[in-house]
Amino acid sequence: MTDARRVVITGLGPATPIGIGAATFWDALIQRRCGIVPIDAFDTSTLPSRVGGVIRDCKAADFVPKTYRKSVKLMARDIELAVAAAYEAVKDAGLPTKCLVDRGECPPGSLDPTRFGANIGAGLICPDLNELATAFATAADGDGRFDLTKWGAEGMQNLTPLWLLKFLPNMLACHVTIVHDAQSFSNTITCGEASSHLAIGEAFRNISRGAMDTCICGGAESKIHLMAIARSALMNRLARNGDADPAKVCKPFGRNRSGSVVSEGAGLVILESLDHAKRRGARIYGEIAGFGAAANTWSWFEPDDGSALALAITKALDDASVSPTQIDAVAAFGLGTVEHDAAELHAWNMALGDHARNLPAIAIKGALGNNGAGSGAIDFCAAVLALYHNTVPPSLNVEPSDDECRFRFAIDDPFDRRLDTVVTAAYALAGGQTAALVIKKFAE
Repeated sequence: MTDARRVVITGLGPATPIGIGAATFWDALIQRRCGIVPIDAFDTSTLPSRVGGVIRDCKAADFVPKTYRKSVKLMARDIELAVAAAYEAVKDAGLPTKCLVDRGECPPGSLDPTRFGANIGAGLICPDLNELATAFATAADGDGRFDLTKWGAEGMQNLTPLWLLKFLPNMLACHVTIVHDAQSFSNTITCGEASSHLAIGEAFRNISRGAMDTCICGGAESKIHLMAIARSALMNRLARNGDADPAKVCKPFGRNRSGSVVSEGAGLVILESLDHAKRRGARIYGEIAGFGAAANTWSWFEPDDGSALALAITKALDDASVSPTQIDAVAAFGLGTVEHDAAELHAWNMALGDHARNLPAIAIKGALGNNGAGSGAIDFCAAVLALYHNTVPPSLNVEPSDDECRFRFAIDDPFDRRLDTVVTAAYALAGGQTAALVIKKFAE
């Protein structure tokens, strides 16, 4: 598009097991903190994995105006995390949204709510098992088996009338847009771990073509739930050394990796057209220069050979008019699973060729685990902060690395490095969706 507007990043809102807010999150990365701990929210004694990335003391009521606190009762954990991340993102951007104005944290500004949108990635929100168990108990027949007729007549009556509104994936965007009065396009993307990158990419496209000026985008999900752990276990994706030191269980690209670790978290960011950001004197972290997406549905259990992710990366580079040799660092996905990490490494090697050799890289899931739909946006936040600070933060548990890994990771201390262009990529564990984003240092 010859008349495409430039799109810049002005706010970051990570809500992660190692910190909430851009400054806290970045400091934790530099200090090599780990948020993977034994799960104590429920009994894990019979589970194949008993550790996860847990966020402490994160309540949605702390991130909304007083007038909205009653609505917190209708928020599942995923929604709470999205609301927290949204608040951090708009506050970091100094964006005069309705929430900040109502809380007295920002004077009214010239933000046009009809040109302010939201694209938020979401996962399959796990229901409250205690509420369901009570309802199911009253829907059993005389032999203790589930009876659909009794469920309709009696069981469902034990759920509150608005029960379902806590667990619909689009409710993350619903609450965020209401709280911040974002009246432009609102979209929910449910493509697993690729959701955040796809959401950010779509926001990039909408702002580029002039359909909106500002967008809050990214994703959120919590997998600290019995059902989420059971799904991951059935897919054979969890680390098998769950009784080891929690901080050493997840090993992205490690030669002795055995699987991923469940987590919870969110990453929402503020994108703006350059002219809009400059008019309000916003601090600019960087510029999105390219976006690419691809898909290759291969198997529910196994990844493809990395060709889909390689295509997404190549398309993003082409979109940004950037060659592989111009890349200064990458933010890799690095889940710690044997097959998926191998496929990802193959993808990077296909897309970047020999330039991947000794290229500085970031792989943060050794400290966080995998929280699904929000994981890509958290990677994105790490990539943007690395670019902004000209620093590659340490990555946990990446050594000794897989023989196919050409990247160079910071281990004990960060790399001080002039960074002008960074690439981040993500893929869905099921469904075949992949996406990549090219981020450049802002220059007039």
